[in-house]
Amino acid sequence: MTIAVPQTQFERPPTSDAVEPPEAHGVARDGVKLMVATSGGVVHTRFADLGSHLAPGDLLVVNNSATLAAAVDGFRDGAPIAVHFSAALDDHVWVVELRPATNATAHLPDIEPGERIGLPDGAALVVIASHPRPGVAGSRLWTSRLAIEGDVTSYLARHGRPIRYGYVPQPWPLSSYQTVFATRPGSAEMASAARPFSAQLVTSLVSAGIAIAPITLHAGVSSAEQGEPPAAEPFEVPAATARLVNLTRASGARVIAVGTTATRALESAAGTDATVHPMAGWTDLVLGPDRPPRVVDGLITGWHDAGASHLLLLEAVAGPGLVAAAYRDAIAHGYLWHEFGDSALLLPTAPRSR
Repeated sequence: MTIAVPQTQFERPPTSDAVEPPEAHGVARDGVKLMVATSGGVVHTRFADLGSHLAPGDLLVVNNSATLAAAVDGFRDGAPIAVHFSAALDDHVWVVELRPATNATAHLPDIEPGERIGLPDGAALVVIASHPRPGVAGSRLWTSRLAIEGDVTSYLARHGRPIRYGYVPQPWPLSSYQTVFATRPGSAEMASAARPFSAQLVTSLVSAGIAIAPITLHAGVSSAEQGEPPAAEPFEVPAATARLVNLTRASGARVIAVGTTATRALESAAGTDATVHPMAGWTDLVLGPDRPPRVVDGLITGWHDAGASHLLLLEAVAGPGLVAAAYRDAIAHGYLWHEFGDSALLLPTAPRSR
C-alpha cells in the first residue's frame, strides 16, 4: 500500500535540527517558539502563551502514552547492533527494528527470519517474519519472539535507553523524552507535540476554561520510507474523553488534538456521523484526501520532514494552503525541527457559533 504525496514541499537548512532539549540551553519547556497559523495569518509567540490563542470551552486532547527506554544493545553473530523495540503484539512478541550499533542512519538490510539476536543479561530475540507483511526481503521492521525473563517493559527499564537519532549528538535521560501527561508506558518514541506543556501551563489553561482530556496511542519507531503508510498502532479512547469530545462539538467549541497521535486515535474512534465512541484496539488509519477528519478542528504539532506521512494528516486537518504557509514561515523565522524543537498551533477555523 502506498499513500498520497503531501502537497507541502520545502527544503530546510541543516541548522534547523533541534540537537538537544531546550532546557539544556536555558529555555524552559514552554519557552520554545510557537507559531499560531490561522486563516487570518501567522503569529509568532512562545508556547507559554498558548492560552491566549484558545477560547474558553475549547478541548485539548492529549496522548498520555509514556516513552519506553526502547533502544537496547544487541549482538548479531558476535557483532554489536542496536535493537529498537517498536510495538508489543503479545506478551513476548514484539515488532523491532535492527540497526548498526553506532551512527545508524538506516536499518540493517540483510536480516533473515530465524536469526537469533543476543541481548543483555542472557536474553535474546528470534526473528520471525518481516512486519507488517511477511516475506518482504530487506524489511525495516520485524516480528520477533523474545526470550526474556519477566515482562518486557521492566526489562527495557533495566537495560534500555531512549531511541536517539543522529541529529541529537549526545544522550539524554529518559525524563527528557517524557511529557507532563505521560502515565501509561508503551511508546517507542515520544509523543512529542505535548513536550512543551508544563504543569504551570496546564493549570493556567484549565483555570481559563480550556478543557484537557486524554487518549492513549503507543507510537512505534518513526515513519517508514517516503510514500509508505505509518504502521498500525495500539490506541484507546476512554469513555470520558469520547463524551467530552461529543459535548464540546455539540456546544460549538473546538476539539484541538495535541499531536498526530492524538489526532489518529480520535479519528479512529469517530463514526461517519462524527460521533466519537469509546474504543480500544489497533488503528491503521491514514488521514488525507480520501479520509478527511471528522471531529478534529485544529492541531498542535511539531515540525515534520518533507515527504513524511504526518504532513498528509496536517493537510487533512488544516488544509494544504495553511500548512504550506506555516512551513514557509517556520523556515524563514528559524524554527527548530524534531522532538526537542519548536511548535505550531494550526487553527483553520474559528470557534463555531454557540
